[in-house]
Amino acid sequence: MLLAFTASQSPAAQAAFEELTRAHGQIITTPEQADVIVALGGDGFMLETLHRYSKLNTPVYGMNRGTVGFLMNSYSADDLATRINAAHQQSIAPLRISARDMSGRVFEASAINEVSILRQGPQAAHLRILVEDRERLDRLVCDGAMLSTPAGSTAYNFSAGGPILPIDANVLALTPLAAFRPRRWRGALLPQSALVRFETLDAEKRPVMVSADSISYENIASVEVALETRFAHQVLFDPDHGLDDRILSEQFC
Repeated sequence: MLLAFTASQSPAAQAAFEELTRAHGQIITTPEQADVIVALGGDGFMLETLHRYSKLNTPVYGMNRGTVGFLMNSYSADDLATRINAAHQQSIAPLRISARDMSGRVFEASAINEVSILRQGPQAAHLRILVEDRERLDRLVCDGAMLSTPAGSTAYNFSAGGPILPIDANVLALTPLAAFRPRRWRGALLPQSALVRFETLDAEKRPVMVSADSISYENIASVEVALETRFAHQVLFDPDHGLDDRILSEQFC
Protein backbone atom coordinates (compact mmCIF):
# COMPACT_ATOMS: atom_id res chain seq x y z
CA MET A 1 0.00 0.00 0.00
CA LEU A 2 1.47 3.33 -1.10
CA LEU A 3 0.87 6.29 1.22
CA ALA A 4 1.21 10.02 0.60
CA PHE A 5 1.46 12.30 3.63
CA THR A 6 0.27 15.90 3.67
CA ALA A 7 0.14 18.28 6.63
CA SER A 8 -1.09 21.71 7.63
CA GLN A 9 1.40 24.38 8.64
CA SER A 10 0.68 24.08 12.37
CA PRO A 11 3.66 23.00 14.53
CA ALA A 12 1.83 19.88 15.71
CA ALA A 13 1.00 18.79 12.15
CA GLN A 14 4.52 19.47 10.92
CA ALA A 15 6.00 17.46 13.79
CA ALA A 16 3.65 14.56 12.99
CA PHE A 17 4.63 14.78 9.32
CA GLU A 18 8.30 14.45 10.20
CA GLU A 19 7.66 11.54 12.56
CA LEU A 20 5.54 9.62 10.06
CA THR A 21 7.74 10.18 7.06
CA ARG A 22 10.73 8.89 9.06
CA ALA A 23 8.77 5.81 10.14
CA HIS A 24 7.17 5.07 6.77
CA GLY A 25 9.66 6.46 4.31
CA GLN A 26 9.69 3.25 2.30
CA ILE A 27 6.02 3.65 1.32
CA ILE A 28 5.90 7.40 0.73
CA THR A 29 4.83 8.50 -2.74
CA THR A 30 3.12 11.48 -4.35
CA PRO A 31 -0.65 11.94 -3.98
CA GLU A 32 -1.08 11.18 -7.69
CA GLN A 33 0.45 7.70 -7.20
CA ALA A 34 -0.80 6.87 -3.72
CA ASP A 35 -3.38 4.30 -2.68
CA VAL A 36 -4.25 6.43 0.37
CA ILE A 37 -3.57 10.07 1.25
CA VAL A 38 -2.84 10.65 4.95
CA ALA A 39 -3.86 14.17 6.04
CA LEU A 40 -2.42 15.63 9.25
CA GLY A 41 -4.17 18.65 10.73
CA GLY A 42 -7.67 19.71 11.71
CA ASP A 43 -11.05 19.67 10.01
CA GLY A 44 -10.24 22.71 7.90
CA PHE A 45 -7.15 21.02 6.52
CA MET A 46 -9.15 17.84 5.83
CA LEU A 47 -11.64 19.86 3.76
CA GLU A 48 -8.74 21.54 1.95
CA THR A 49 -7.16 18.15 1.20
CA LEU A 50 -10.41 16.65 -0.08
CA HIS A 51 -10.96 19.62 -2.39
CA ARG A 52 -7.34 19.70 -3.61
CA TYR A 53 -7.20 16.03 -4.57
CA SER A 54 -10.83 15.44 -5.52
CA LYS A 55 -9.96 14.60 -9.14
CA LEU A 56 -7.80 11.69 -7.98
CA ASN A 57 -10.69 9.98 -6.18
CA THR A 58 -8.12 8.61 -3.71
CA PRO A 59 -9.31 7.76 -0.17
CA VAL A 60 -8.12 10.16 2.54
CA TYR A 61 -7.27 9.02 6.06
CA GLY A 62 -7.02 11.97 8.43
CA MET A 63 -5.30 12.12 11.81
CA ASN A 64 -6.08 14.97 14.14
CA ARG A 65 -3.35 17.51 14.74
CA GLY A 66 -5.82 20.38 15.04
CA THR A 67 -8.56 21.35 17.49
CA VAL A 68 -11.88 19.53 17.07
CA GLY A 69 -10.95 16.97 14.43
CA PHE A 70 -14.50 15.85 13.71
CA LEU A 71 -13.48 14.46 10.31
CA MET A 72 -10.20 13.06 11.64
CA ASN A 73 -9.03 9.93 13.41
CA SER A 74 -6.93 10.08 16.56
CA TYR A 75 -3.22 10.52 16.04
CA SER A 76 -0.72 7.72 16.47
CA ALA A 77 2.45 6.87 14.58
CA ASP A 78 2.12 3.17 15.46
CA ASP A 79 0.61 0.48 13.22
CA LEU A 80 -0.53 3.01 10.64
CA ALA A 81 -0.82 0.51 7.78
CA THR A 82 -2.85 -1.84 9.98
CA ARG A 83 -5.21 0.98 10.99
CA ILE A 84 -5.73 2.07 7.40
CA ASN A 85 -6.39 -1.50 6.22
CA ALA A 86 -9.04 -1.86 8.96
CA ALA A 87 -10.65 1.54 8.33
CA HIS A 88 -14.18 1.93 7.01
CA GLN A 89 -14.67 4.02 3.88
CA GLN A 90 -17.36 6.72 3.97
CA SER A 91 -18.59 8.38 0.78
CA ILE A 92 -19.41 12.08 1.20
CA ALA A 93 -21.18 13.76 -1.70
CA PRO A 94 -20.53 17.53 -1.90
CA LEU A 95 -22.87 20.35 -2.81
CA ARG A 96 -22.33 21.97 -6.20
CA ILE A 97 -23.02 25.68 -6.60
CA SER A 98 -23.46 28.01 -9.54
CA ALA A 99 -23.38 31.67 -8.47
CA ARG A 100 -23.94 34.76 -10.61
CA ASP A 101 -22.70 38.15 -9.47
CA MET A 102 -24.15 41.58 -10.18
CA SER A 103 -22.04 42.01 -13.32
CA GLY A 104 -23.24 38.70 -14.75
CA ARG A 105 -20.14 36.63 -14.09
CA VAL A 106 -20.79 33.00 -13.14
CA PHE A 107 -18.75 31.11 -10.53
CA GLU A 108 -18.87 27.39 -9.82
CA ALA A 109 -17.57 25.63 -6.73
CA SER A 110 -18.28 22.68 -4.44
CA ALA A 111 -18.81 22.40 -0.68
CA ILE A 112 -18.44 19.37 1.54
CA ASN A 113 -19.96 20.98 4.65
CA GLU A 114 -22.26 23.82 3.61
CA VAL A 115 -23.00 26.66 1.24
CA SER A 116 -23.63 29.97 3.05
CA ILE A 117 -25.22 33.12 1.66
CA LEU A 118 -24.16 35.99 3.92
CA ARG A 119 -24.78 39.70 4.16
CA GLN A 120 -21.78 41.61 2.89
CA GLY A 121 -22.38 44.94 4.62
CA PRO A 122 -24.04 46.42 7.71
CA GLN A 123 -27.62 45.93 6.51
CA ALA A 124 -29.59 42.69 6.67
CA ALA A 125 -29.79 40.58 3.54
CA HIS A 126 -33.12 40.17 1.77
CA LEU A 127 -33.32 36.77 0.10
CA ARG A 128 -35.90 35.01 -2.05
CA ILE A 129 -35.76 31.22 -1.76
CA LEU A 130 -37.01 28.76 -4.37
CA VAL A 131 -36.98 24.96 -4.15
CA GLU A 132 -37.38 23.08 -7.43
CA ASP A 133 -38.36 26.38 -9.10
CA ARG A 134 -41.21 26.90 -6.65
CA GLU A 135 -41.07 29.96 -4.43
CA ARG A 136 -41.00 28.99 -0.76
CA LEU A 137 -40.07 32.35 0.80
CA ASP A 138 -40.69 35.57 -1.05
CA ARG A 139 -38.47 37.58 1.33
CA LEU A 140 -36.24 36.30 4.10
CA VAL A 141 -34.77 39.20 6.10
CA CYS A 142 -31.65 37.83 7.77
CA ASP A 143 -27.91 37.85 8.22
CA GLY A 144 -27.87 34.95 5.75
CA ALA A 145 -28.88 31.37 5.12
CA MET A 146 -27.08 28.10 4.54
CA LEU A 147 -27.66 24.72 2.98
CA SER A 148 -25.82 21.91 4.78
CA THR A 149 -24.99 18.29 4.01
CA PRO A 150 -25.31 15.62 6.72
CA ALA A 151 -21.49 15.59 7.00
CA GLY A 152 -21.49 19.33 7.64
CA SER A 153 -24.59 19.48 9.81
CA THR A 154 -22.57 19.42 13.07
CA ALA A 155 -20.46 22.41 12.04
CA TYR A 156 -21.67 25.93 11.17
CA ASN A 157 -25.21 24.63 10.66
CA PHE A 158 -25.48 23.33 14.23
CA SER A 159 -23.93 26.51 15.65
CA ALA A 160 -26.65 28.48 13.87
CA GLY A 161 -29.40 26.37 15.42
CA GLY A 162 -29.85 23.91 12.57
CA PRO A 163 -30.48 20.18 13.06
CA ILE A 164 -27.83 17.47 13.21
CA LEU A 165 -28.45 15.01 10.38
CA PRO A 166 -27.49 11.30 10.40
CA ILE A 167 -24.85 10.66 7.76
CA ASP A 168 -27.16 8.37 5.78
CA ALA A 169 -30.13 10.75 5.92
CA ASN A 170 -31.30 11.62 2.41
CA VAL A 171 -31.95 15.24 3.37
CA LEU A 172 -30.23 18.63 3.42
CA ALA A 173 -30.64 21.24 6.15
CA LEU A 174 -31.74 24.73 5.09
CA THR A 175 -30.98 27.01 8.05
CA PRO A 176 -31.42 30.80 8.43
CA LEU A 177 -28.85 32.99 10.13
CA ALA A 178 -30.39 35.49 12.53
CA ALA A 179 -33.71 35.61 10.69
CA PHE A 180 -35.75 38.76 11.40
CA ARG A 181 -38.65 38.06 9.03
CA PRO A 182 -40.37 35.63 9.03
CA ARG A 183 -39.61 35.92 12.72
CA ARG A 184 -40.48 32.35 13.67
CA TRP A 185 -39.00 30.57 10.66
CA ARG A 186 -36.34 28.14 11.85
CA GLY A 187 -35.44 26.49 8.55
CA ALA A 188 -36.44 23.36 6.66
CA LEU A 189 -35.34 19.84 5.80
CA LEU A 190 -35.17 19.24 2.05
CA PRO A 191 -34.72 16.06 0.03
CA GLN A 192 -31.16 15.58 -1.19
CA SER A 193 -32.42 15.73 -4.76
CA ALA A 194 -33.71 19.30 -4.33
CA LEU A 195 -32.42 22.19 -6.42
CA VAL A 196 -32.33 25.29 -4.19
CA ARG A 197 -32.10 28.80 -5.57
CA PHE A 198 -31.31 31.92 -3.55
CA GLU A 199 -31.99 35.31 -5.13
CA THR A 200 -30.73 38.57 -3.68
CA LEU A 201 -33.36 41.28 -3.31
CA ASP A 202 -32.33 44.95 -3.18
CA ALA A 203 -28.81 43.77 -4.09
CA GLU A 204 -27.35 47.21 -4.70
CA LYS A 205 -28.39 48.39 -1.25
CA ARG A 206 -27.98 45.07 0.53
CA PRO A 207 -25.02 43.19 -1.05
CA VAL A 208 -24.41 39.56 -0.21
CA MET A 209 -21.60 37.06 -0.63
CA VAL A 210 -21.63 33.28 -1.01
CA SER A 211 -19.22 30.90 0.69
CA ALA A 212 -18.68 27.27 -0.33
CA ASP A 213 -16.59 25.85 2.53
CA SER A 214 -13.58 28.20 2.35
CA ILE A 215 -14.17 29.67 -1.14
CA SER A 216 -16.08 32.98 -1.25
CA TYR A 217 -17.52 35.25 -3.95
CA GLU A 218 -18.89 38.75 -3.39
CA ASN A 219 -21.72 40.90 -4.81
CA ILE A 220 -23.89 37.91 -5.62
CA ALA A 221 -27.20 38.23 -7.45
CA SER A 222 -28.28 34.56 -7.31
CA VAL A 223 -27.02 31.12 -6.28
CA GLU A 224 -28.21 27.67 -7.30
CA VAL A 225 -27.24 24.73 -5.08
CA ALA A 226 -27.70 21.01 -5.65
CA LEU A 227 -26.10 17.83 -4.36
CA GLU A 228 -23.43 16.40 -6.66
CA THR A 229 -24.69 13.05 -7.97
CA ARG A 230 -21.72 11.99 -10.13
CA PHE A 231 -18.95 12.13 -7.53
CA ALA A 232 -18.30 11.60 -3.83
CA HIS A 233 -15.24 12.14 -1.63
CA GLN A 234 -13.88 8.98 0.02
CA VAL A 235 -12.88 9.37 3.68
CA LEU A 236 -11.48 6.58 5.88
CA PHE A 237 -12.46 6.23 9.55
CA ASP A 238 -11.30 3.87 12.27
CA PRO A 239 -13.96 1.17 12.79
CA ASP A 240 -14.57 2.06 16.44
CA HIS A 241 -15.31 5.71 15.69
CA GLY A 242 -16.97 6.15 12.30
CA LEU A 243 -18.61 9.31 11.05
CA ASP A 244 -22.12 7.99 11.71
CA ASP A 245 -21.24 7.34 15.36
CA ARG A 246 -19.63 10.77 15.73
CA ILE A 247 -22.72 12.50 14.38
CA LEU A 248 -24.93 10.50 16.75
CA SER A 249 -22.67 11.29 19.70
CA GLU A 250 -22.83 15.04 18.95
CA GLN A 251 -26.56 14.96 19.77
CA PHE A 252 -25.83 13.87 23.35
CA CYS A 253 -23.11 16.40 24.17
